[in-house]
Amino acid sequence: MDLRRLSRVVTVLAVISLLCYPASVTAGDIVHDDDLAPKKPGCENDFVLVKVQTWINGIEDEEFVGVGARFGTTIVSKEKNANQDPLTLSDPRDCCSTPKKKYAGDVIMVDRGHCKFTTKANIAEAAGASAVLIINNQKELYKMVCEPDETDLDIHIPAVMLPQDAGASLEKMLLNSSSVSVQLYSPRRPIVDVAEVFLWLMAVGTILCASYWSAWSAREAAIEQDKLLKDAADEIPNAKAVEATGVSGVVDINTASAVLFVVVASCFLVMLYKLMSYWFIDLLVILFCIGGVEGLQTCLVALLSRWFRRAGESYIKIPFFGAISHLTLAVSPFCIAFAVVWAVYRKVSFAWIGQDILGIALIITVLQIVHVPNLKVGTVLLSCAFMYDIFWVFVSKKLFHESVMIVVARGDKSGEDGIPMLLKIPRMFDPWGGYSIIGFGDILLPGLVIAFSLRYDWLANKSLRAGYFLWAMLAYGLGLLITYVALNLMDGHGQPALLYIVPFTLGTFLTLGKKRGDLRVLWTRGEPERPCPHVQLQYSHELNEEK
Repeated sequence: MDLRRLSRVVTVLAVISLLCYPASVTAGDIVHDDDLAPKKPGCENDFVLVKVQTWINGIEDEEFVGVGARFGTTIVSKEKNANQDPLTLSDPRDCCSTPKKKYAGDVIMVDRGHCKFTTKANIAEAAGASAVLIINNQKELYKMVCEPDETDLDIHIPAVMLPQDAGASLEKMLLNSSSVSVQLYSPRRPIVDVAEVFLWLMAVGTILCASYWSAWSAREAAIEQDKLLKDAADEIPNAKAVEATGVSGVVDINTASAVLFVVVASCFLVMLYKLMSYWFIDLLVILFCIGGVEGLQTCLVALLSRWFRRAGESYIKIPFFGAISHLTLAVSPFCIAFAVVWAVYRKVSFAWIGQDILGIALIITVLQIVHVPNLKVGTVLLSCAFMYDIFWVFVSKKLFHESVMIVVARGDKSGEDGIPMLLKIPRMFDPWGGYSIIGFGDILLPGLVIAFSLRYDWLANKSLRAGYFLWAMLAYGLGLLITYVALNLMDGHGQPALLYIVPFTLGTFLTLGKKRGDLRVLWTRGEPERPCPHVQLQYSHELNEEK
């Protein structure tokens, strides 16, 4: 492979699979833990997100989200069990000294500062408050912990911190209304959300469609090659030249590009992490739209060419673009318009549909263009991706004090709900909302090996059960399913999908190949031995001459 083709392969793989994100939710985890805030008796609650539902003059109004403290009583999980208590401003505002009046079951709102969190909670409880809302002096939330030497931790009311802007809204409500009451509760996520089921089906279906398209193209190319070799039987040098040609437009990656992929993808990921901002998200949106247009156009042309064969086979020459079929020319405006509309309205609630359509089309197109030539390259690629995923999800916490992969996947610091290079579905039955997401790399990288397995099966004329594709596909589906199980067991903390997918997919492929005696061919050649028509014809011709 020359340097230009190697560069093309690495660029394609890096841009798509640098976002090899864990299956996660973008609304944030509901249960948090923190090793820097050790637990002790009276101060051992998990940090949970808390909903603060407001009621103005008996009418339900705005809802805010805060975080529960390490100390105090736990927040109820069901809204029907949450009391609706009056909200009152503390006097003094910081609640660092005894209030001027009793609160008799009210929820009091206090300012952060001037004393410990536990001091505020103890004073509020002594004044008869049912709960305390502590307003942060910043727009972010802050984890309320206990000091190492604190002993007065027998607190029997919940304490919740709210961001500064929420505090300003609540204070405005109190000043403009005669009666404001609040409910505090922390609903739990469902064990399994329908979104995860649909996302699993989307990932498996994408690889399934891409694999069959890739295998069909490879078989058509093999049939065409055999015809050319038969026609060139009398000109053996030309036949050999025909034999050396491969599938048009297909790029085979090698072990060097597979290893280099990890380096380039890591550089891209760090760049995303460091430069994450509004303008950088806009740049990613533009790049995603360009790739999505190309992918959607390729898929539509391939589908429509079956019904509009003449338009697909007639070409027109366009400056800067060269020869383009009439069908491509007709489809392109629709694809461009689709991507532009999505980019403009990408923040609306249903924009995920357009993002998934563009993303799936892009993944299918890449799997059609980029091929793994043998199992050796596939093993190196997936092994490198396996280490890449683990490092940037788990190990990066030690270097950057947060998981770089998850921060980038959620679009933190960008002001947007995640970045575009991923498939997402809203969590339909989750009281916290958010999205279940999966990165392109978690579909694309295993998809390269699975598509290779089906190409091999078809060229070797193997049945579905006797081949490798069925078992590789099942292994991928099982690995992705285990990912979602781990995601739910870890309370929504992002998981590196390739941690589970690679061992299942690659292990199944290697084990079956070894057991069936095909491993050497799969590892080196990547395709079964096929009789060469021109060699057979030449051998027959030599036999006739000897007679």
